[in-house]
Amino acid sequence: MGDLMRLEAYRRPARKSAKATYFTRTELNQLLSAYSQRVASGEWRDYAIDHRPGIAVFSVFRSTHERPLYAVAKRTAGKQPEYVVLSDHQRLARSSSLSECLRIFEKKLRVVV
Repeated sequence: MGDLMRLEAYRRPARKSAKATYFTRTELNQLLSAYSQRVASGEWRDYAIDHRPGIAVFSVFRSTHERPLYAVAKRTAGKQPEYVVLSDHQRLARSSSLSECLRIFEKKLRVVV
């Protein structure tokens, strides 16, 4: 009839050096805490998490049909990860600590007259 062929033989071999980067549970708690505060105030409505070789990205959206307002990226090029906050390809914050980068989202007090 026919020969049995495995699909594994036709797939591209995976690069062993390129491992996907992920957020840890603690990092996700920090990201979702900042996200939930802005959702409660009505500013943000959706988020997405992407995992790629060498980088993990947490993107925030105003609505699901728009480009991301902000993206928090975790890069693992060296021993210690680096965190970057981006908005429209503009770097807003960069640090080796996620909590330090997330300070950019803290609301500043204003005088209301």
